[in-house]
Amino acid sequence: MNKKTALRVLLCCLLQVMSFMVLADYPIISNRYLADPASLVHEGRVYVYCSNDDESPLQGGYNIPNVVCISTADMKNWTDHGIVFDAARDTTWAKKSWAPTAIARDGKIFLYFGNGGANIGVAVADSPTGPFKEVLGKPLLEHSTPGVQPAKNMWLFDPGAFIDDDGQAYLYFGGNGDDNVRVVKLKRDMISLDGDVIKMNAQNFFEAAWVFKRNGIYYFTYSANPRAGMSFDYMTSTESPIRGFTYAGKTSDQPPLNDNNHHAAHFEFKGKWYEVYHNRIVANEAGIPTGFRRNIALDSFDFDDKGKIIKKVPTFDGVVQAGFLDPFDKVEAETFNAQKGIETEPCKTGGMNLCDIQNGDWVKLRGVNFGDGVKSFTVSAAGKKGGKIQVRVGGPEGLILGTCDVAAAGEAQEWKEVGCSIRKITGAIDLCLKFVGDNGDLFSIDWWQFKK
Repeated sequence: MNKKTALRVLLCCLLQVMSFMVLADYPIISNRYLADPASLVHEGRVYVYCSNDDESPLQGGYNIPNVVCISTADMKNWTDHGIVFDAARDTTWAKKSWAPTAIARDGKIFLYFGNGGANIGVAVADSPTGPFKEVLGKPLLEHSTPGVQPAKNMWLFDPGAFIDDDGQAYLYFGGNGDDNVRVVKLKRDMISLDGDVIKMNAQNFFEAAWVFKRNGIYYFTYSANPRAGMSFDYMTSTESPIRGFTYAGKTSDQPPLNDNNHHAAHFEFKGKWYEVYHNRIVANEAGIPTGFRRNIALDSFDFDDKGKIIKKVPTFDGVVQAGFLDPFDKVEAETFNAQKGIETEPCKTGGMNLCDIQNGDWVKLRGVNFGDGVKSFTVSAAGKKGGKIQVRVGGPEGLILGTCDVAAAGEAQEWKEVGCSIRKITGAIDLCLKFVGDNGDLFSIDWWQFKK
């Protein structure tokens, strides 16, 4: 490498390091319209389960028959796992799967979902990415379930699951009224109720019940109603997860670029606390109606020395990366921080793959650590018209480290490994894969990997 090229690489690396120092990431996944996030921290990854707004009409209502899962190990690069449960397809009684939540127990993952505002069901899987199977053949909770009534104009939806330190599991739900908060104990199997439903109360309660515990304090968070500005509020209790709650304030105000319903979840990962929520920036930037096209966002927050939540201040790119991405492991192509033009689809080899790739499209990854250096790049691609994959530093106009040719094959899922050599580069950088070629659908990508 000559001195001029080495200087360009050094400057690019410095820019990436500076970008890590910037303290919501939104959107955290921009190729889909997703909403109503619920988090599950499991075996070193964060999984977020979402209502799938891709299924809704642009105007007129929420359709949402299925649940999409996304995940991350570093809080910057997210993997699109696609649809993991479809109530309309996978049950005999439900048509919708609104605002899901998931929790792990005894080697299983339990997914709870609202069939609109009518009732709540449960599905089970061996893996956080499914496939989830409905097990009861009927709702877990209905308006007629003992303890749910009386309730005025209650929305029976938005389940939130919690397991306390003593092993007792709870499911929270409800909406549309201060007195419409409900909780029920679950038996060890997580699909059976352990007693009648219990009534709770929350000031200005609208929807999105969520519970977590920290340092002996129970936190009940929820979306406040329109009269209260649709902020995200919370109560605390030191007594139990069902009693002794008092109003404590707001975790956050109405999100930026939202001006509509608000749904969030709170979780700890690698010693930091996060609020995952939705806003409407993707639809806003696309110039389409934003009412039924939401997207997922993320911010970190903290607590004061008395356990009170310090109200989150939303940021555009404020989440600090929680560890670098290892490019020497095989990386699923549907993992990225940002993108232009791409879509994802189920892959016949399992998981998902990038598709609908056209000239000028790209994906960007944050904090990719090449350590002492790299020699080559390999990608599993399925050529249609064929084209080139440019491996660039930073972004779509960054320094080209190598170019990989993908031959035309005409088959969408006929995967072949192709590769190219890579200029010497060391340390952690942002990485961009830019796709170039003639007009039309160029190729699909299943995975990629660098070699030393």
